[in-house]
Amino acid sequence: MNARTSRIVIAAALLIGITAGPASPALAAAGPSVTGRAAPASPAVGAADAKALRAAISGLPKDDATAALVRVSGTAGVWRGTAGVHDLTSQRAADPAGRFRAGSVTKVFTAAVVLQLAGEGRIGLDRPARHYLPDLIPAAYGKVTVRQLLNHTSGIPSVDPGNGDTLEDWYAHRFDVTDPADVVREATAHRPDFAPGTQQHYANIGYTVAGLLIERVTGGTYASQVSRRVLEPLGLKDTYFPGTDPKIRGRHNHGYQAFGTQGELRDVTVWGASDAWAAGDLISTTADLERFTRALFGGQVVRGPLLEAMFTLPDASVREYGTGRPAAFGAGLSVMTLGGREVWGKTGGRWGYNTAIAATRDLSRTLVYSVNATDAKGSDMNATAMNVVVAAFGAPSAG
Repeated sequence: MNARTSRIVIAAALLIGITAGPASPALAAAGPSVTGRAAPASPAVGAADAKALRAAISGLPKDDATAALVRVSGTAGVWRGTAGVHDLTSQRAADPAGRFRAGSVTKVFTAAVVLQLAGEGRIGLDRPARHYLPDLIPAAYGKVTVRQLLNHTSGIPSVDPGNGDTLEDWYAHRFDVTDPADVVREATAHRPDFAPGTQQHYANIGYTVAGLLIERVTGGTYASQVSRRVLEPLGLKDTYFPGTDPKIRGRHNHGYQAFGTQGELRDVTVWGASDAWAAGDLISTTADLERFTRALFGGQVVRGPLLEAMFTLPDASVREYGTGRPAAFGAGLSVMTLGGREVWGKTGGRWGYNTAIAATRDLSRTLVYSVNATDAKGSDMNATAMNVVVAAFGAPSAG
């Protein structure tokens, strides 16, 4: 499989949409060298894996990324790697403990809270979402279940929150504040993309509804419920929800995005995320996300049979909307085959930042990365991110 095919396969399965921009003179200068080490008192990964991981993030900053933070762990040992720069102006080394925008990795946290509420008997996964939100979900979507919100089979169409069609439009509206209830009203005013449960269409809308459902059932805010139920019990002290604040609080590396045909780089670190809300506004660190991933897969966040909903795909007859590919999403997590083994996880992209959590079911290998991608949210996979995934797990299956 050539590099182009590998990028397409991984992007389709993990939905890391990144398009490489033209070369940029701003990235011509060599940045700090790659640092990679084993965690204290823990065995290191094998020499071959360590070499591949170092190579995956070498040479940063470069055209497609300005920095990368990587954590690998499992029965074969651990590896921590950092490369690139904190910012292009100072060129000082990237901060390995820096916070970043985790994008759609947020969906895993949202799904986990919904499943917790199902375990408490407060939500029925196979009950209609309209049962909980009768004033928001119209009768035309009365058969959409909570489970279908989480596994992207609801048929509720995606809508533009009003920020425009181009990157320049989005940049101009980067400080706009979006009301999630308005997004749902706009989406459900349109005809369904398909009958619920018959196809799978990855989008934010199901998780926007899920966030509102959490608030209605608990009487608390979405952010407070995730914090109380997940962040605080796991000690994820560097993870938070920004609300309407467009800044990243505390230590963080700058994100840059390539604009236009010449690949003009702009600092996009300060950018509101209220348009994504419960589908993509989380800010975190690689250490926190690694702890979350291990706890989630280990049954410490969602307990008992409900955890299986995250690892259960829709019926085989359900195909991806528009492409006909097999459905790849359970509740919050997606699956693909890498290096001949099944890997579950979730990727996320916000302007200037790409993130992923991934692991085998038995936690023999886990991966968390943040890549400060200059081509975030495009149509192809970022080259640095692809190299990290392949170094950690192996090449994707073409099937």
